[in-house]
Amino acid sequence: MASLLLPFEAAIFLLKGMWAHSLTVQDYQDLIDRGWRRSGKYVYKPTMNRTCCPQYTIRCQVLHFQPSKSQKKVLKKMLKFLIKGEHSKADVEVDPMESHNKEADGCSFPLKNPPVRSQSELQPLNTDTMEEEEMTEEINVKEVDSKNSELCNAELNADSSRSLQIADITPKPGRGADLSKPPCRKAKVIRKEQKLQKKNLQCQMWPVSLESGSQSFTSQNCRPKTNQPKSIEDFIFASLPSEALHQIEVRLVRSSPQSSQFKATFQESYQVYKRYQMIIHKDPPGKPTISQFTRFLCDSPLEAEHLPNGPDCGYGSFHQQYWLKAKLIAVGVIDILPKCVSSVYLYYDPDFSSLSLGVYSALREIAFTRQLHEKASDLNYYYMGFYIHSCPKMRYKGQYRPSDLLCPETYTWISLEQCLPSLERSKYSRLNQDLKIADEGMMKELDKVQVLHKRSVMPYRVYKRNRKGPSDEETVQQYAALVGQACLERMLLFRS
Repeated sequence: MASLLLPFEAAIFLLKGMWAHSLTVQDYQDLIDRGWRRSGKYVYKPTMNRTCCPQYTIRCQVLHFQPSKSQKKVLKKMLKFLIKGEHSKADVEVDPMESHNKEADGCSFPLKNPPVRSQSELQPLNTDTMEEEEMTEEINVKEVDSKNSELCNAELNADSSRSLQIADITPKPGRGADLSKPPCRKAKVIRKEQKLQKKNLQCQMWPVSLESGSQSFTSQNCRPKTNQPKSIEDFIFASLPSEALHQIEVRLVRSSPQSSQFKATFQESYQVYKRYQMIIHKDPPGKPTISQFTRFLCDSPLEAEHLPNGPDCGYGSFHQQYWLKAKLIAVGVIDILPKCVSSVYLYYDPDFSSLSLGVYSALREIAFTRQLHEKASDLNYYYMGFYIHSCPKMRYKGQYRPSDLLCPETYTWISLEQCLPSLERSKYSRLNQDLKIADEGMMKELDKVQVLHKRSVMPYRVYKRNRKGPSDEETVQQYAALVGQACLERMLLFRS
């Protein structure tokens, strides 16, 4: 089924937008890879070189993602709450994924997540403080073991020499230690000696060289390493003890077309959204209406698709509902596309603000993307909306590493670390510095634009010949340049 787009429009030169009656997931994937995003059924693209806050599409490479120290802290906090039920609002920290829900103050681009990280907190993407600490600790442990081994051997030799000398010495009763007995030894020395003996015994039990998978063990390194950094799955899917007070369940329900589970929980979901908007964003009670909620977060132009090599849940628009027993505490709005999971919005029960649900849900969505990849091999990325470097509060998305930014001129992906120097010099930048590379998807033939006119589908050249009234060729050219050649040949542009 072809995608159908209603009239193309511009809004005071800051963005270009169009109402999408329907979109295939492949067409929307191609659009967001050219800098487009959706809000409900409205699809828009910022005019990067004119807007006050240039917004760069950002994606996280989920297959290479490792949680940072602060992200692990959020996961541990959730585990502690599930096990012990500790949930103190007095300990609420500022959550960069929750403090705001618009891409920039003063810009009318509604998206999911809020700001809070500063540039000083954006460390280079090729290092991880947590991993460095773990590696340093491992090296120190090895050095201590080596020194202990030498120390123990030296002490054993000293003990043997002392025992030989004792036989020739006649102790004087009542003065000093009884030299006929072994000298006293410190407990820590005994422990070191026992540890060394245990290690030597284990080495004797292993062959000199033993291969297991891709690892090789020798007599100097007898056992496989077990101190690898934990992944998000180790935290999220950890087995809870039987005495755990809570269990969290994440349910995926299709929002368009609405599934039976979505309809059954609609009112409860809306009430969470209403409280969230009123308490977190200070909306007046009459603003978050059911129609506004439906238009913003439930309506979607994406057509549901199921493919043999796709995920079991299919592609399209969904709500991920976070349930604590019988209580809905948060909802993540997402799109599942051929190459990615695209985050749209998050809202949650303000009573659970202390759990940093913005960060927690983003990590759950990254883990979810990894799960989908197991069935759909092309699904490798987690799209987080827009990264706004000129607004320090909007730099927090760079903490989900490694991440890439979309070049607004060549529509190629560049690592965030490589982009930072350019963004420090100028708000707007061509991120791909190779001037030989151009936009490969740029419009080549305007006549291939597919137009829906008077209930008939026709190429633009036929529409132009039959059209009456003033020419709209300039608008169609602008539309074709922004969506790219591939999309303009598949999508239908409605013209009255």
